[in-house]
Amino acid sequence: MPATPLPLSTPSRNLVRLTIVRGITWTGFLMATVFGLEILGFELRAAAVIGVIVCMGLVNLFTWWRLGRQWAVSDMEYLLHLLVDVIGLTLLFYLTGGCNNPFISYYLVPVTIAAATLPWHYAWIIASVSMAAYTLLLWFYHPVPQFAHYYDALGVNLHVLGMWLNFGLSAGLVTFFIYKMAHALRNRDRALSRTREAALRNEQIVAVATQAAGTAHELGTPLSTMAVLLNEMRAEAADNPDQIKDIDLLRSQVDVCKSHLRHLVDSADRRRMASPAIRDAREWLPGVVQRWLVLRPDVSHHLEVKNQRGTPWLEVDTTLDQAITNLLNNAADAAPDEILISLDWNESEVIIDIRDHGPGISMEIADQLGDTFVSTKSKGLGIGLFLTHATINRFGGGVSLYNHPDGGTLTEVVLPHSKS
Repeated sequence: MPATPLPLSTPSRNLVRLTIVRGITWTGFLMATVFGLEILGFELRAAAVIGVIVCMGLVNLFTWWRLGRQWAVSDMEYLLHLLVDVIGLTLLFYLTGGCNNPFISYYLVPVTIAAATLPWHYAWIIASVSMAAYTLLLWFYHPVPQFAHYYDALGVNLHVLGMWLNFGLSAGLVTFFIYKMAHALRNRDRALSRTREAALRNEQIVAVATQAAGTAHELGTPLSTMAVLLNEMRAEAADNPDQIKDIDLLRSQVDVCKSHLRHLVDSADRRRMASPAIRDAREWLPGVVQRWLVLRPDVSHHLEVKNQRGTPWLEVDTTLDQAITNLLNNAADAAPDEILISLDWNESEVIIDIRDHGPGISMEIADQLGDTFVSTKSKGLGIGLFLTHATINRFGGGVSLYNHPDGGTLTEVVLPHSKS
């Protein structure tokens, strides 16, 4: 079964278009040469002119063959193709009257293509090489009497000099404006892509939140039923202290579940109404860690504040507290011993690092963080990491996971520095 061809990248599609344009152009040059020789009686070095056209045709055939291979087309390769076109045009114009050739302004075609498709410095390379070639053709060329002009003392007709100046200005303006237009379009496409990704992520978050609210409501009824049944069982086991002790333990756990559900609903209502508060990260982060330690008393940790210059102000709310707690839980689940937590900051960012000494994380999971439900645990659903990433993104920050060189996973949270 033949291999499925890879989808064409943007440089590959551009090279396909360039190959089509090149084929049309040089076919036109061939027809114009034949017309000039046979009909108009131009005095040309026919063999040399036809040879240049045939060589460019072979270049085009090679390009078609190359496009059939599963090799990525780079910007550098695309630049080389345009340089070959400029060289071919220069040889053709040298043999057909140089700067007097009425088609000399065709140099603007590769200049325009480069400005629209290549990075800024590559576009200027094409413009500069084209301008240099045009300049050489002012003095060095094989004359064609039908294109001749009267010359002044400098050896260049003023009309030809004006054409040269016009080309230089046109090449510069085309390169500048076409590049700016293409750059703006590329930026717009990137912005639209980010907007679509954010919208999709928000839809997923809304779906998770809706499911969580429905689940919280549905769990309330069975928990209430369990509480009633446990009360009845306790009354029936009045003469069995051991059984009463077990029933009381179950009842306390049911009450904890109900309390968590009420807290979930109440905090969701508060989050909709409240705006983030501005806190000093040196006070806020230790508070989050202390509340987390109440839930995970089996954990040993070390909290380090690295920077003492200025005040690391942050916008925080309970969702950010929960996001950091989720990351701390991930570290504790990987290895509860010697979890290292560090706080650092600069003028624009606050950085929180969480390092565990567990088995590390696969790069596949690290790359998918925030894009879908991925989990660092074998039996996890990945919802915690997804919501954590979404929450920190909402505050203008980001989360990255790395494998530490000395073992374990390093989780880096970067949040924007807020003004007090």
